[in-house]
Amino acid sequence: MKKMDASLGLPASDLISAKIAGLGDWRGETLGKMRKLVKEADPDVIEEMKWGDTPVWSHDGIICTGESYKKVVKLTFAKGASLKDPAPLFNSSLDGNVRRAIDIHEGEEIDESAFKALVRQAIALNSAGKAKPSKKAKS
Repeated sequence: MKKMDASLGLPASDLISAKIAGLGDWRGETLGKMRKLVKEADPDVIEEMKWGDTPVWSHDGIICTGESYKKVVKLTFAKGASLKDPAPLFNSSLDGNVRRAIDIHEGEEIDESAFKALVRQAIALNSAGKAKPSKKAKS
């Protein structure tokens, strides 16, 4: 599959849709399903295409990325190490201090409620860290 170029002037959502369609197998179906869950968890999510052809979902900062490899679809949460994961869903990049990932192999199902909860936690964490306006000095 050819890499998509955001400079083509297409909205990121269209580029992500094209990437999903271009995969044409279980990976596209899985990535599409995970995208749908992210959007259900946060209807105001911002979709971006970064680093060539990597879908990124953001809200006050990156929530997660969606990558596809030959044998796995990987959802990497930018601040995953700071999230509670009681399900547990995180099964990759567990040694890092910041990121955590969910690797989904062909035929695997993900607990949709637990995934949406991770997305909402990531948003809350991003929003909590958002810079607050400085107070003006009283005259």
